[in-house]
Amino acid sequence: MENKIEHVGIGFRKDFAEEFLEGKNLAPSFVEVAPENWMGIGGYWKKVFKQVAEKYPVYSHGLSLSIGSPDELDWNFLAEVKNFLLEYNIKIYSEHLSYSKCDNAHLYDLLPIPFRWDAVAHISQRIKEVQEFLERKIAIEIVSYYTPVAAEMSEVEFISSIVKEADCNLLLDVNNIYVNAFNHNYDAKQFIENLPLDKVEYIHMAGHEQVAPDLIIDTHSEPIIDPVYDLFDFTVRKLPNQVPVLLERDFNIPELHELQTELDRLENICKKAWTYEQSIA
Repeated sequence: MENKIEHVGIGFRKDFAEEFLEGKNLAPSFVEVAPENWMGIGGYWKKVFKQVAEKYPVYSHGLSLSIGSPDELDWNFLAEVKNFLLEYNIKIYSEHLSYSKCDNAHLYDLLPIPFRWDAVAHISQRIKEVQEFLERKIAIEIVSYYTPVAAEMSEVEFISSIVKEADCNLLLDVNNIYVNAFNHNYDAKQFIENLPLDKVEYIHMAGHEQVAPDLIIDTHSEPIIDPVYDLFDFTVRKLPNQVPVLLERDFNIPELHELQTELDRLENICKKAWTYEQSIA
């Protein structure tokens, strides 16, 4: 019997909630939400989210764990996250390999962490503590960044070392890799090949905006371009396991049938890369 894999999902947003629940123009395999946007809500939006969770598997992608921060982990926040994950039977909890607060100041951005051995040790220990508290592994996302800070090792060595030391999973955002490779002039395919691909639990796909001949900004506000689709095809063929894939569209949201066209293209790439023989239980 074929073991069904939830291949391609969409980030659920309030902007299109009503039309989405009608189910006419957009049919993902799952939805993703940021826990921070839905924990502790009540009233109308609580009812809407419950409807979504009854209809689709829910994955989560956090925004404010700030795993690279020097500050103490926010255990009250993590307790809320844990309850949220349990309440909605959420299979994957992912976060960013970055930091967003320092000295209790919330910076509202995902800032890069120096590629250093002391940072590897600091972050790995924090991930271990989070995983022990949540009683599950988390997936850490490789973020886009625009300048390296005091690097003493390569980016791929930095990421691989954290994943190994923390024994966590990896969220591979293919668009982020494309953006970083363009901005920092390295080979995206070689970078992906050098990652611990057996630890990839989840993939993100998104669009970006080129703002200068030598600069791309990761905006999540445009359609995915052909070179990023090509890099995605390369990536999924390299993975040893099938994993869920998310289409991120956070701004400039088009008609839902346009998002469905992108979902279909991603699904077709997955089907060609992951043969039916691979999905037999």
